[in-house]
Amino acid sequence: MLERKSVSPSSSFVLPVAQMRRVFQPDDVERRLAKLPEREHDHLRATYERMLERGPQRFQVKPAGVPDMQSLYDTLPNFTDVLDDVKRHVALAQDSRDGLEVTPMLLLGPPGIGKTHFARKLAELLGTGMSLVSMGSMTAGWLLSGASSQWKGAKPGKVFEALVDGEYANPVIVLDEIDKASSDAQYDPLGALYNLLEHDTARSFTDEFAEVAIDASQVVWITTANDDNHIPEPILNRMNVFTVAPPSAEAARQIAASLYRAIRNDHHWGERFVAEPGDDILDVLGDMPPREMRRALMAGFGNARLAHRDTLQPGDLPRGASRKGGIGFIQ
Repeated sequence: MLERKSVSPSSSFVLPVAQMRRVFQPDDVERRLAKLPEREHDHLRATYERMLERGPQRFQVKPAGVPDMQSLYDTLPNFTDVLDDVKRHVALAQDSRDGLEVTPMLLLGPPGIGKTHFARKLAELLGTGMSLVSMGSMTAGWLLSGASSQWKGAKPGKVFEALVDGEYANPVIVLDEIDKASSDAQYDPLGALYNLLEHDTARSFTDEFAEVAIDASQVVWITTANDDNHIPEPILNRMNVFTVAPPSAEAARQIAASLYRAIRNDHHWGERFVAEPGDDILDVLGDMPPREMRRALMAGFGNARLAHRDTLQPGDLPRGASRKGGIGFIQ
């Protein structure tokens, strides 16, 4: 069995290839290519030729066993329920011929609590590549499902790109802030999800540009939202919904300490600083949302270095918790 080591610094387990899986049928592509008029649809022709050149087979991978996820539990203590769910799916796939399947999930919670960061870390853990789609900037459903080749500037959608241009049959696709997707009556940005989030219909998902069915049934879907008021009920019903609360005071200090160690260990200049942050630093960072902590720490390390110190002091940190008037420094 082929093996691929995870590149994630948070996990050292091995991802064996469960099987090779077809993500499209070459005969379908050849028929579409043969019907194209000469000297027309150059982009579409190139897409078909690229598909045939790359072939339909993609890796479908899964963990060899239930990985040690303790570092994720430590750095993301307010995501315990989500991590428990992922661990259950991994346990089902181990010691079997099946690939890893994860029920689509929605991470629901206020801004700044680390939802997108969690999605990235989970993609690293699963090791199958990740595509991030910012739904807040999406104005039409074709960004997911492709635009008709009859339109000027048309191209395939993100799902097609992830499967056809990627290496894996089960990539992670993160849809960030799906509650902020523009609701246009003609082109519903969430419309493609009705089929994509259903395992059976996703098996033959047709991108509107290529007009060739692709197997998107193995995609690992992670979506995020600040609230669910603007998400249609049929889409909510297709996902496991996890309400993520802001971290407790103690959990926030834990997150801050983990971030301090991670930043220090990831940089050569980190050797110039003490291994652990002081309680006074954790007190300040603990009042910030997780989104602000990394920026505050980077500023703090820089200020401490300018002062020729190997420890951070509260005055080195910007007031990340201040929402008005930009970021200032603690006096």
